[in-house]
Amino acid sequence: MNDPLPTGALRHVLLPQTLGRHHTPDAEFIVLSVEIWSTGLVVNVQVTSAARADAAEPGIFIEDHLGTVYAQQGTVAMGSRQLHVFTPTVPAGARSLTIKSKEAGTVRQVVVFAVPAQGIRGRRLKAAPHRVAVPPSSPFRQEAG
Repeated sequence: MNDPLPTGALRHVLLPQTLGRHHTPDAEFIVLSVEIWSTGLVVNVQVTSAARADAAEPGIFIEDHLGTVYAQQGTVAMGSRQLHVFTPTVPAGARSLTIKSKEAGTVRQVVVFAVPAQGIRGRRLKAAPHRVAVPPSSPFRQEAG
């Protein structure tokens, strides 16, 4: 079996700010996260309709505001969890990813993710030292002497 999961470096894990729930007669699922790898994307989905015998696999796709074409490379299923793998990775300058669902010719927006600026690594900010003023009546002020 060919493993569709991306190789390379994990750059970011995006979490939705709103619940990415999709509910139609054909499929029910929740988008839990999007992993941005140096070689592609992984959309982590919890399928809530998996218990139904007639449930279809969610037909999801990704869009960004730059018009990048993301091709689905495969899906890995682990019970009710599914990992949908797409290539290429997010291009520099992309600020959002939109996950959409396509069923029976209908396209619906599921959730939008904000994409961090490329090339910026998390690091400690160097701030000037500051002093906190403590009011004279504060119980934290120690009496001199």
